Amino acid sequence: QLQAFGGGLVQPGGSLSLSCAASGITPSFYVLGWYRQGPGKQRELVATITYGGRRNYADSAKGRFSISRDNANKTVALQMGSLEPEDTDVYYCYARRGNVVFWGQGTQVTVSS
Repeated sequence: QLQAFGGGLVQPGGSLSLSCAASGITPSFYVLGWYRQGPGKQRELVATITYGGRRNYADSAKGRFSISRDNANKTVALQMGSLEPEDTDVYYCYARRGNVVFWGQGTQVTVSS
């Protein structure tokens, strides 16, 4: 299972951190990451990170967001900066090993003045 924390309301230009705790799986075998989804939109990649620390970011996240993981504590975090109203979405953490994918429950991020 994946349990996401963080999220909330932030003003444009502000920062926010999300974290996700994994249980029942061994994260070292999984790619961990974050996706987001807005009303009427498909779920889209935000960032992923492999066990070895290789990171992949969506173009919209590059330079503004930073993903990290703590394999010992089985967590993955997303540090978001320079937030824009367009970043308003529900953010989902996920873990993937081959074709096996687990999703967290989602946490709302709202960027508004």
